[in-house]
Amino acid sequence: MRDPIPGFYAVIPAGGIGSRLWPLSRADAPKFLHDLTGSGQTLLRDTWDRLAPIAGHDRVAVVTGRAHRAAVERELPGIPDRNVFLESEPRDSTAAIGLAAAILVRREPDVIIGSFAADHVIRGINAFEWAVEQAIAVARAGYICTIGIPPTEPSVGFGYIRRAGELTVEGAREAALVERFVEKPDLATARTYFADRAYLWNAGMFISRADVLLAEIEAQDPVLHAGLVELAEAWDDRDRRGPAVDRIWPTLRKIAIDYVVAEPAAAKGRLAVVPGHFEWDDVGDFASLAKLNSHGRKNDLAILGENARILSDASSGIVVSQTARVISLIGVQDIVVVDTEDALLVTTSEHAQRVKGVVDALKLTGRGDVL
Repeated sequence: MRDPIPGFYAVIPAGGIGSRLWPLSRADAPKFLHDLTGSGQTLLRDTWDRLAPIAGHDRVAVVTGRAHRAAVERELPGIPDRNVFLESEPRDSTAAIGLAAAILVRREPDVIIGSFAADHVIRGINAFEWAVEQAIAVARAGYICTIGIPPTEPSVGFGYIRRAGELTVEGAREAALVERFVEKPDLATARTYFADRAYLWNAGMFISRADVLLAEIEAQDPVLHAGLVELAEAWDDRDRRGPAVDRIWPTLRKIAIDYVVAEPAAAKGRLAVVPGHFEWDDVGDFASLAKLNSHGRKNDLAILGENARILSDASSGIVVSQTARVISLIGVQDIVVVDTEDALLVTTSEHAQRVKGVVDALKLTGRGDVL
């Protein structure tokens, strides 16, 4: 067992429904509450188990929706009540991470926080811990730091980070400044990034002194910052917290932290990156899930579902079953079949990213009952 890093607090934003994993992931059972790799526990629990040894079991906070509080506390029975920060509705990552930063800096002015998504898969714990330790050293030096993943293929499913010059920080020998962020590219562009060792995948992990992160939010969006500070001032007063959340939270700007913090900090030379030499995936679609899953594999077919009844002949891809139906596949390649009690999805790995369009269409047609 390792000793926790002094002065560090881990924050787990646990929001979003994972719409590209519909109909498995739903509003009432989002991606982070599923076992998607056959590990025997949910992605949220896996995330907690990675972070608790680094921060300490009483220094891991979860930011989640009110509707998911009971499920989160079932998954994490040891989490202190004061470390569960509840949103009244989703407002994207800046509000979620900024809220945690504003609350924690009031409790501990010099605290360093690290934000790690609840629904990512990471393998290689020692390498992960080493990357986090370096990122914390960079944060102590006053920078905002992210962890980038060296690409293993020319992926079009991830954003990219371009490294600039090296950064000299004691305890972070691999740290570099960030030149810029790049949105998800087309395949030709992804191939050029893959061939250029300056590019890393953007894994959405941010480590910073809480006050430094809040100062960047204030510089870019003073109104959003003021709302977060007002919420934090009321947070540890039970009588004031609920009314403050109901009044302020819905007014906060809905925007990703990449745009409010990461990109502006990079432009100022205040954003650093540490490469993460571990296996990482954000499980962004069923094609990713098929690659990750090794449990229940039959030939080239990945199977998820405790009571799945699958017959396969010369087929490959992934089947996720939550019913007792027999599913038979004959001569189909890279197939994606997701069978739930009220919805059935059939597509291919090539088109897995387009599942989000189905969710959007269901919203427009008023079929929210299956979302």
